[in-house]
Amino acid sequence: MDWTWYLFRFDGRINRAKLWLAGLIILCWMIFLGLLIVTAGYWFGGPTSFHFGIDEIFGVVDPAWYRSLSRTDFAFGLAHGVGTALFVWVYLATSVKRLHDRDKSGWWIVPFFVVPGLVDQFSDRPDVSIPAILLWVVAPTLCIWGFVEMYCLRGSPWTNRFGANPLPKAQTRSRGERRSGLPTSPAWGQHSEIEFVPHSAGPSPGPHVKRGHD
Repeated sequence: MDWTWYLFRFDGRINRAKLWLAGLIILCWMIFLGLLIVTAGYWFGGPTSFHFGIDEIFGVVDPAWYRSLSRTDFAFGLAHGVGTALFVWVYLATSVKRLHDRDKSGWWIVPFFVVPGLVDQFSDRPDVSIPAILLWVVAPTLCIWGFVEMYCLRGSPWTNRFGANPLPKAQTRSRGERRSGLPTSPAWGQHSEIEFVPHSAGPSPGPHVKRGHD
């Protein structure tokens, strides 16, 4: 498998199993990088506990998040930011390819992931408005819908606008062929049913139909 395409590119399609695998890879990377940062903090002075979460992902658009940082945490914050950016890129790349497998545009990642994340980031603000309340109500529904759409439902069984079905033994006809109702079995081959018999003492040579066929 092309791991560069699988983890970092946005074209093509992947099935459910590869999306779950990508989530496992991201989790392992988070644990590994977190252990490195905590170990460095123990030896060189810095944070002795570290975690990655959705708050860190959407904190980049929240001014309050920047005000909470101190200068002593700058190096560790930089490492955390680079790691978070890498994880988000892999998540987006694999999620978009999975949406392609569902025959959906990659822009569906906005209501499925970006909107719920932003709502969660700013949910504790005291200035509550009617649009904010509506978003708080809609965001969990979008999150559940996105999870079911990408992690639970099977992809298009045909070749869609984003590529062929990633399953090796799956039916890969295009949608137009599927809707047309055309038969998929190979047409009857006239030459496969007729053979020429060499000249012998008997009937004159010529084309004869094979026996044993209906």
